[in-house]
Amino acid sequence: MKAQSRDRLIHLWRKYFAIVIGTVLYAVGFQFFLYPNSITSGGVVGTAMIVNQLTGLPVGVMTILLNIPLFLVAWRHFGLDFLIGSLVGMGVSSVLVDLFAGFGIVLTDDPMLAAVIGGVIKGAGLGVVYYVGATTGGIDIVVKILRRKLASINFGTIMLLLDTFIIAAYALVLGRYESAMYSVIAMYVTTKVVDLVLYGIDNACLCYIISDRTQDITREIVTGPLHRGVTLLEGKGAYSGVHRDVLMCVIKRQQIGQLNRLVRADDERAFFIVTNAKNVFGNGFESFTETR
Repeated sequence: MKAQSRDRLIHLWRKYFAIVIGTVLYAVGFQFFLYPNSITSGGVVGTAMIVNQLTGLPVGVMTILLNIPLFLVAWRHFGLDFLIGSLVGMGVSSVLVDLFAGFGIVLTDDPMLAAVIGGVIKGAGLGVVYYVGATTGGIDIVVKILRRKLASINFGTIMLLLDTFIIAAYALVLGRYESAMYSVIAMYVTTKVVDLVLYGIDNACLCYIISDRTQDITREIVTGPLHRGVTLLEGKGAYSGVHRDVLMCVIKRQQIGQLNRLVRADDERAFFIVTNAKNVFGNGFESFTETR
């Protein structure tokens, strides 16, 4: 029982430490790069930026006020643990955004450089927060809800689509069309970095091998240096009508050349197809985790 409590405390410590680190990166990217160059970040913060430009109210305070109804929805859909983690993420990020605003630091006045570098830093921070199962509030909660119904679409892609509407409103309300264009660039970079943190680089490949010597090739893959599993699929030529097995195998990207040489050594006429594979879970790859 004590061991379980200790493991629970360690898990919580790591989670909230990651949230704090993520929100610091988020605030740095936003306040030192994006906001000084009038680049909106979309979502609730983007809406808060519009209100700030019209009324002068602090961005952090407006972010908290706009998040209240969204957090009520989050509590209902995801429970207390998610709510607490997201409250911490939203609270820390909002405080840091307003705190960093007082420093008056602008690291670059080049909007393109700000969009790219700020987008990378902000995306890294958001990715870390999302990775531990929390959010910084706002549109992130909406995206997480949509991910339940659209699990085949990456988190960052949904976020980009929704943020596009906020950026369009930013351009129309304030008439800052050039800033909106830079905002689209920043959002694209941010979402790509978020997906990179959540899903990683494509480091696995799905291979299909069609050959007359499937048994020899299978034996070489399973028992040879590759030591990978193989699945036999039943195939039939549409034109010839000939039945033959199709080998399906998942390998590491760096093993493509080795597998290619192995297949060619057994059958130079083999048909060899290689595609990228994301989120490969199981023996030899990643362990199973909750869909993010």
